[in-house]
Amino acid sequence: MAGQQFQYDDSGNTFFYFLTSFVGLIVIPATYYLWPRDQNAEQLRLKSLRRVHGRCLWYRLRLMKSQQSIVPTLKKAALLFGWAVFLFLAYKVSKLDREYQEYNPYEVLKLEAGASIAEIKKQYRVLSLKHHPDKGGDEAMFMKLAKAYSALTNEESRNNWEMYGNPDGPRGDSFFNLLTYFQRSVLLVYGLAFMVILPVVVGTWWYRSIRYSGDQILINTTQLFMHFMYKTPTMNMKRLVMVLTAAFEFDPRSNKEAIIRPTDNIEVPQLIRELGNINVKKKEPPFCYPYSLKARVLLLTHLARMDVSENVEEDQRFVMKKCPALLQEIINVGCQLTMMATSRGGLRAPRLSSIENCMKLSQMVVQGLQEAKSPLLQLPHFEEEHLRYCISKKYKVRTLQDLVSLKDSDRRNMLRFLGEEKYEEVLAVLGSFPYINMETKLQVLDDEDSNNITAGSIVTVTVTLTRKRMSVSSTFVRISHESIQMFRDAKTNKTKVWQNKNKGAKKAAKSKKKKLTKKKPVTQQQAKGDKAKQANGNVAGNDVAAASKAEEDDLSDKGSESDEAEGNKDSPSERDEESDKQSDTEVDEIAGDDEEEWEALQQSIQRRERALLETKSKVTHPVYSLYFPEEKQEWWWLYIADRKEQTLVSMPNHVCTLKDTEEVELKFPAPSKTGNYQYSVILRSDSFMGLDQIKPLKLEVHEAKALMDNHPQWDIPETEEEEDDQEDSDGIEESEEDEEDND
Repeated sequence: MAGQQFQYDDSGNTFFYFLTSFVGLIVIPATYYLWPRDQNAEQLRLKSLRRVHGRCLWYRLRLMKSQQSIVPTLKKAALLFGWAVFLFLAYKVSKLDREYQEYNPYEVLKLEAGASIAEIKKQYRVLSLKHHPDKGGDEAMFMKLAKAYSALTNEESRNNWEMYGNPDGPRGDSFFNLLTYFQRSVLLVYGLAFMVILPVVVGTWWYRSIRYSGDQILINTTQLFMHFMYKTPTMNMKRLVMVLTAAFEFDPRSNKEAIIRPTDNIEVPQLIRELGNINVKKKEPPFCYPYSLKARVLLLTHLARMDVSENVEEDQRFVMKKCPALLQEIINVGCQLTMMATSRGGLRAPRLSSIENCMKLSQMVVQGLQEAKSPLLQLPHFEEEHLRYCISKKYKVRTLQDLVSLKDSDRRNMLRFLGEEKYEEVLAVLGSFPYINMETKLQVLDDEDSNNITAGSIVTVTVTLTRKRMSVSSTFVRISHESIQMFRDAKTNKTKVWQNKNKGAKKAAKSKKKKLTKKKPVTQQQAKGDKAKQANGNVAGNDVAAASKAEEDDLSDKGSESDEAEGNKDSPSERDEESDKQSDTEVDEIAGDDEEEWEALQQSIQRRERALLETKSKVTHPVYSLYFPEEKQEWWWLYIADRKEQTLVSMPNHVCTLKDTEEVELKFPAPSKTGNYQYSVILRSDSFMGLDQIKPLKLEVHEAKALMDNHPQWDIPETEEEEDDQEDSDGIEESEEDEEDND
């Protein structure tokens, strides 16, 4: 390569082609990805949410950010400047002359290739007279004519043109020596950018990215959660708060977003004194580290809804934004440990209460409420002193569902401490809360009898979730609460109901006894025996039951005799026709059931294929949260648990796409022992308190079918083999006879 020769571009036009391409490769993709989206659409969306979410912290922060931010304007200005440079370069390139054309002296002299020397001289004489500078011609054109004439008439010039494409011969200079100072600077900048800066940037990004998991959680944090989840299978809420705030996301050494301020030495101890006992003296690392203690204090002040200074509030918002993702990571770690304990054995699986505490803490963080607080405090304008109106003996309102199920007049009377405008706002917020209708279907897919659950089979519970607004579903809530109230009343008045039932039973027994005594005479011995039993204190319930049974038998005998008499009237042909019709209807019903099962199977397969191909948006419905600093979407956890054994049956499915209706499949292996099992299908919100649902799931496990060693379809009877051999031999004999006849 050292001795290679180059054709040098004196005008530098090639540089503009390169520069135009380079700028276009940057500007076009940057415009697609960085151009600010329609701000009007975001403003309209915020305006539509103002009536319900106007008091939420995240709404006010988003509104302030959209009004004060100049980032979209700067992005537009930078992109427009890039497009201006690109269009200028494209215009300049379009005006450049064509360079590096193959030099052809015949074209210059306007002759055909292979013209004779006489024709060349004649044509040169004519054109030189026309373009001679002394006669007003073009000097540049005259020089070209002279060069072309020399190339075709001079033997050396002609050889140079044929060999090198240039009458003057080869132009050999090293590439770097031909460059100007500016062009050398440009090459130096490009070499520095692509050979030094780009590798350094990519390497830095790579070494930072490998510290995080797919959910953007630090690997060290996941290992920390794994350690404490295994160490403490039963984790109460206090311990969970300590483990959560020990995450390395809050450590400034691992995360540059976390900040330790000089004022923390004054403000954090003051908040600790206001909070009370938060296990400050615990020396177990990393709970005793300053970053963990600060994060724990900020979380507890958020749950207590305490007022803090501006610096502390900024740090508190940072901690709150990280908490939902970290709690989801703890749940994932708990599920991994549960699966490991189930498959391997010998490991301690986390208790169900530990995983459910993570879900409860997520609700508490989003709503800014402590665990023991009333769910009614999620509503606007509700304070602690107002709860006494709700939990009074007259209304007994303790949950959001109780508040919805009240009559309008009672609700308005109970909330008389609110003005009309505030009352309307409370109703609007309450109406935006979700009400989930949950339907379950238990089956064993890919089995002949999908409803028969055998030991060790894979059970699929298909849960259909339908989301409705609390205002639309108030009738459903009212009905369910009325039924619950009836159940409570029946439970409290159990003795009275039992007495009433016994009274009715005694009256019915007496009336039946009177009727029986009228119909059948009682002998003296039976009467003596009855008197003896009554003297011993026994109730004549058995005799009444026996008499009533005998009466029923007589009636059934009479009915059967009448049926036989009617049946004898029919002819045998009519009986045959009826039996044929009955068999036909049974066959039709069986065929119809098979078709329905086939259609259901095809639909489930199509749903699975669509679920694999489609990517649903995780934007569902914004959560009403008064104190959470970021817009949160409604997501849910759905799982099956054995609440008696405090274990997970199926891993929690984080449902992030429930906008209207969603179908979720939960799979788990059936128990290895036969019998009846009582599980629970549990739906928990990750944002709202008091909206969880638990639905019982009964499982009846049968013995598994024995495996067949030799399937019938592979058993070929000996008679069939003999018949096949006989047919082959007959065919051979017939073919031999035909050959003899032909001969």
